[in-house]
Amino acid sequence: MAKLLVKLQRYFRRKPVRFFTLLALYLAAGSLVFLHSGFAGEPTVTGSQHGPGAGEGPGLPYLGVMQLSRGFKAAATMPEGGRRHGPWFKSTSKELAERGKAGDYGSTQSRVLRGRSGREKEEDRARYVGCYVDNTRRRTLRGVSFFDYKKMTVFRCQDNCAERGYLYAGLEFGAECYCGHKVQASNASESECNMECKGERSNTCGGVNRLSIYRLELAQESARRYGSAIFRGCFRRPDNVSIALPVSQLMLNMSVDKCVDFCTEKEYPLSALAGTACRCGFPTTLFTLHEREDEQLCAQKCAGEEFESCGTAEYLLVYQTQVQDNRCMDRRFLPTRAKQLVALASFPGAGNTWARHLIELATGFYTGSYYFDGSLYNKGFKGERDHWRSGRTICIKTHESGQKEIESFDSAILLIRNPYKALMAEFNRKYGGHIGFAAHAHWKGKEWPEFVANYAPWWATHTLDWLRYGKKVLVVHFEDLKRDLFVQLQRMVGLLGIAACEDRLLCVEGQKDGNFKRSGLRKLEYDPYTPEMRKMISGYIKMVDTALKLRNLSGVPDDYYPR
Repeated sequence: MAKLLVKLQRYFRRKPVRFFTLLALYLAAGSLVFLHSGFAGEPTVTGSQHGPGAGEGPGLPYLGVMQLSRGFKAAATMPEGGRRHGPWFKSTSKELAERGKAGDYGSTQSRVLRGRSGREKEEDRARYVGCYVDNTRRRTLRGVSFFDYKKMTVFRCQDNCAERGYLYAGLEFGAECYCGHKVQASNASESECNMECKGERSNTCGGVNRLSIYRLELAQESARRYGSAIFRGCFRRPDNVSIALPVSQLMLNMSVDKCVDFCTEKEYPLSALAGTACRCGFPTTLFTLHEREDEQLCAQKCAGEEFESCGTAEYLLVYQTQVQDNRCMDRRFLPTRAKQLVALASFPGAGNTWARHLIELATGFYTGSYYFDGSLYNKGFKGERDHWRSGRTICIKTHESGQKEIESFDSAILLIRNPYKALMAEFNRKYGGHIGFAAHAHWKGKEWPEFVANYAPWWATHTLDWLRYGKKVLVVHFEDLKRDLFVQLQRMVGLLGIAACEDRLLCVEGQKDGNFKRSGLRKLEYDPYTPEMRKMISGYIKMVDTALKLRNLSGVPDDYYPR
């Protein structure tokens, strides 16, 4: 045996090419065996061994999990229709039929069954209605909508729609959620709702132009009765009332619920109670909702509900329904490359994301960013993926404050916010996400004092740098934008070179919050600022106030002082 090994060693020393050829063939043969076992050999488990997929639907046994490398695991779980193999991996038609009967998870039928089983679990809070056709030009569900291309789930969509008082929640394309009070489309085949939810692979979230629709059973009544309408105030009857509020109905047994429900059914965002008449419409230049009257002028009791006010023929009590005003919801990239780069500059936590939301609704164009935030892209800010110099977006979000970075822009909207609020907002974002909250341990630990020490000086230098190096700077205070959105947004849109359509701006007022606002339900029960912190921040406020006034601008708002 030893002599044989010595002879082989001498032989391969003289002819190394043959040695490496044989080695390569050996490795190739082993790889083919491994590949074949990876794609064709599925381990079986006994009936007592149940896994996550057990019992998900009729005829869908749990097949076990193979311990593959990352690449092969991804290939093994791909849908059958989208996987392409070489000729030696092809299955016969007989094998495919048998696999379909056994409930192969890759088939369209199994995805529908799996989604159906998930829907059965949701029936305690919502009832699945069916798969429906959707149209981008005329939506099946015409209430509010939101997208999340990473974490969308059935429950999240249902919860958001129920919270806003809608009757129906629909999911489309695996990541899009639509709410509405009425389903206005025809049924589609269940097999056409075949896309998995982005954040919940075990459930189906519609398909391409197909909605998986649920009727919200438990949440609807309480939400519609107590939380479905937003009170807008008491207003004098407009001169051309039949034009301003074109739909009306006489209601001898009037109540707020009845009028709101009537206007919701007619798909109008405004419900106006005028004694025994209910009127519906949109906010327009004929009825702007900007000049509120004393509520006592509307304090006439409702005929159908003695503890409610229903307005009078001259003074209307106005509520905003849950119908989404779609006049300002269309957005796109600029048709031609922008000649100037406009910055939307702010210190972190000063409301930049909210301002972007308002600008996109007001102009109809996407905003860009100096950075890339995948979570914002997933929530509908499509300009996130564009390079900030692409010229396809109306303005560019930035938190930069250096001379070189500032001078890269031709003009800027500088958004300034009360530092006490901005610091807390950014701390929440850093430790809890864009609309989340930092944990109690973060506020009480070393993180908060260190954060204030590092970020408070930056709040001041950020504003001072933009005032010093910016070429054309429009200063907008966050507090003024909240207090008088119409006027401030007009100023911002004017700097962007867009002719502001008043009806569109009025539409924005009704959609101003979007999905980028913290709920406020988890406010701190104590003041996190120490006396030393307040003294330091107060000095920075005075510094910024002085700099603004030296440039003949209004100083910081009064509510910055005192703390």
